[in-house]
Amino acid sequence: MIERDGNQLRVRGALTIAGVTALCEAGKQQLGKDDLVVDLAAVTEVDSTALSLLFEWRRAAKQKNLHIAFRNLPESLKSLAALYGVTELIAAGE
Repeated sequence: MIERDGNQLRVRGALTIAGVTALCEAGKQQLGKDDLVVDLAAVTEVDSTALSLLFEWRRAAKQKNLHIAFRNLPESLKSLAALYGVTELIAAGE
């Protein structure tokens, strides 16, 4: 689930293959005219598709000349990013 509060998106629940497609589209729909901060503090579970989701949101923002930052990354997501060598790609805004 995604909730918007000004220029902040709060993502809650699991970021896994089971629901990432719907979340991806919901996040892209939130891209407007302003930069966004995505707060992941309420994420309960991740798998490798969570990284793909964040990358896709970043690509979509870039296409609109917007900046998107991620904060409060769960430790499990940080571990996956380190495993795949992409920590610097998601850490901006931490």
